[in-house]
Amino acid sequence: MSRRTGVSTRLLRYYEGQGLLVSERDSNDYRRYGPDAVEQVTRVRELLAGGLTTEAIRDLLPCTQGGPGLLACEHSVQVLDGQLSRVDEQMAELLRKREALQGVTSTMRSA
Repeated sequence: MSRRTGVSTRLLRYYEGQGLLVSERDSNDYRRYGPDAVEQVTRVRELLAGGLTTEAIRDLLPCTQGGPGLLACEHSVQVLDGQLSRVDEQMAELLRKREALQGVTSTMRSA
């Protein structure tokens, strides 16, 4: 699974521990993943890149479908809208910090 997804085995185990991925053990105690596991890992990585927490992703997994993306259920829309609001707030805060730093820099250059 690690080779197929480019995700380390350690991270795959973490995803399992967080309830984001399921594996079974075969007779030699190796992990075996289901046929949809590669898509699941890809989806988890995309959602993590979007800033979602593993808890939010775990909540969204019931809204996943056989291919890429999420089903447009009310819950998935609420979770993603909430994340978009947080990103907007973070962007506004970064702009405030940038303006403050520009002000300090301008003052230093004028002196």
